[in-house]
Amino acid sequence: MADPWLTIIGLGEDGAQGLSAAARKALERAEVVIGPPRHLALLPALTCATLEWPVPFADGIARLLEHRGRRVVMLASGDPFWFGAGTTVTRHLDPGEWVAHPAPSTFSLAAARLGWALQDTVGIGLHAAPLARLRPHLAPGRAIIALMPDGEQVEALARYLSDLGFGASTLHVMEALGGPRERLRCAAAEAMDFHEIAHPVAVGIATGAGPAMPVISGLPDDFFVSDGQITKRPIRALTLSALAPRAGETLWDIGAGSGSIGIEWLLAHPANRALAIEADPVRAERARANAASLGVDRLQVIEGRAPDTWPDGPAPDAVFIGGGLSEDLLSALWSRLPAGTRLVVNAVTLESESLLARWHGLKGGALLRVELADAAPIGTRHGWKARYPVVQWSVTL
Repeated sequence: MADPWLTIIGLGEDGAQGLSAAARKALERAEVVIGPPRHLALLPALTCATLEWPVPFADGIARLLEHRGRRVVMLASGDPFWFGAGTTVTRHLDPGEWVAHPAPSTFSLAAARLGWALQDTVGIGLHAAPLARLRPHLAPGRAIIALMPDGEQVEALARYLSDLGFGASTLHVMEALGGPRERLRCAAAEAMDFHEIAHPVAVGIATGAGPAMPVISGLPDDFFVSDGQITKRPIRALTLSALAPRAGETLWDIGAGSGSIGIEWLLAHPANRALAIEADPVRAERARANAASLGVDRLQVIEGRAPDTWPDGPAPDAVFIGGGLSEDLLSALWSRLPAGTRLVVNAVTLESESLLARWHGLKGGALLRVELADAAPIGTRHGWKARYPVVQWSVTL
């Protein structure tokens, strides 16, 4: 088997001094070295050809592949396969074309400085992701290490935490870890006033008191902005239980409304996907905003009405119908979806109940009627005020 033509080297702020013997040998033998200007500047003068990796990053893939077959070294930060460039590149290569020599990641260096147990610490990359990606992880007493693109984002992080009610959290701002420019400063988020924060920067967040998101299905309704078109918390919890999300699965949320079902599906596991179909453009935009504010920007919202509109791509593992139920929709789903797809439908009107009862008779599954009542004032006393009953049909195709 031929030697790999590409060597991916993880580089720290200590430059060549921190490289392993194998990484140094690869640099000595290289015909081409390619990497961002900051990484190239960390190495002593090279005798081979050097190329600067362009911005945006994706534009560099073709430039790299032009040198396939030559002895090429690609420079990346720390551990290239932890929030790094490694996987982005190697998905374009065959096994055996590359070898990697990682350096300590920024997460490892940060944990070492702070004395935090890395296995108990959340690591998250916020280079090109919204700060709201943090939201599901925010709870009192948590340890989070976040990679940040620049000082402005660190300042925005302090404001974001304060606005959410986590202003008492301690921020450990760590610049250029592992190199001669290393600096560590800490302050409460609500009082942070650091300036001239140098790249690369990571922030250790020791969370203080604040409003944590529940970790089970059925978030309080006030976590979602809606116009009333929302699957309410108790019914949503039952619906998610029936949908039974598993790691890496995809949901179609038909008649998404506020997006609450799709959002909680995504919150169930970071590898899950959800595609929502919503006919009302105002509600579609509201669903996108709800997803973003709760840190699950993976919700793909499609404006349209099923069965006239369908998501592209592979078939889903589960489908929820929360609005737009019709005979045509059920028939279209049955002809379109593969065996094994889980379907859950909620109905409120008598007409929809009748439709579900008939399809339950034809296809089987479980039919559940849910009746809820809330305590409400009756003069100076209280009584039960019934909600509209919900009929839920769940079936595996």
